[in-house]
Amino acid sequence: MIPIARRLAFLAFVLSCPAALDAQEQAPQISRPRPAPPTPPDVQPLPPAQFDSTLAVGGEDIKARKVSSRLNVDVRVNGSGPYRFVVDSGADTSVVGLRIAHNLQLPLGTPAILNATTSRDVVDRVKVASLGIGSSTIPDLELPALRESDVGADGLIGIDALTEQRLMMDFEARQVRVEDARKPMRFSPDDIVIIARRARGQLILTAVRASGFPLDAVIDTGSEVTIGNSALRDKLLRHGTKFWTVAATGVTGVTVQLQMATIRELQLGPVTLQDVPIAFADVPPFALFGLAKEPALLLGTDLLETFRRVSLDFRARKVRFQLRHCGTEGFTISTSPDPAAISRISSTNSGDVCGR
Repeated sequence: MIPIARRLAFLAFVLSCPAALDAQEQAPQISRPRPAPPTPPDVQPLPPAQFDSTLAVGGEDIKARKVSSRLNVDVRVNGSGPYRFVVDSGADTSVVGLRIAHNLQLPLGTPAILNATTSRDVVDRVKVASLGIGSSTIPDLELPALRESDVGADGLIGIDALTEQRLMMDFEARQVRVEDARKPMRFSPDDIVIIARRARGQLILTAVRASGFPLDAVIDTGSEVTIGNSALRDKLLRHGTKFWTVAATGVTGVTVQLQMATIRELQLGPVTLQDVPIAFADVPPFALFGLAKEPALLLGTDLLETFRRVSLDFRARKVRFQLRHCGTEGFTISTSPDPAAISRISSTNSGDVCGR
């Protein structure tokens, strides 16, 4: 077993108010997450998606900290802070830590069901007048209040704060750039951009293949582990495949053991990754996004950080990748069981993805 517990933030975070709960019956203090009653997933139709090589992100550069493979940025809550929040493109909602909720005396909102990766719970929410990231401000939110030790930061920036934004995550320079997506897009000749279909705001790539099999991949910057469903596992792996175990902790504090294996090849448009470690589990996000029956992947930061930059346009459903270097390059993926194991990354169109 890899001894370090990997963080699984909000791979799929869908909120709905339980009918059995009444706001007047809430306790005056924030309760611990508690198991939710079984209800069918609320799945919306998914719009179309594609790669595009012209996405450029301007706007304000925000310094970021790298904690493990995830990028954290400074966020203001009701004008206070800054606080350290994880950027999570897989989360339906942002989150505040319990300390922020208590210190700012945020009023209780209505409880809601949290469909996280390792559990499904009813959580208490608090009312937030505004969240600020860079020059962007998002008003009037009800956000779950969870333990900082489970979230892995003071809070989390999710789709509710990103849906009208372009976001560039520079893993090399440890910077995040945020721009209003309603502004005209600037073009650059050195990038590969993927047009993604979108479920609840999350970006889902369709021009993806694993060892030749087509699949859908959800961009999830809040998870340190890339996870495939059992439909993908059954397509890729044969009897006798060598597995290893990694511990993964969800935002409600539940830890699960994930079985991982190395797949031969993963193609993201014109970019090819070889000898890639992937976890396999039928975690709740696959059903919530309508991806349970066909091969699908939750693309975490263990793979995303191998790129120099990843840019996301949530309004236009576009994703851009830039390589660190031209040509084929060897590198180590953080979830590999052997620190000396080498994976490789290359591009069929390197001039478009490795420009500086």
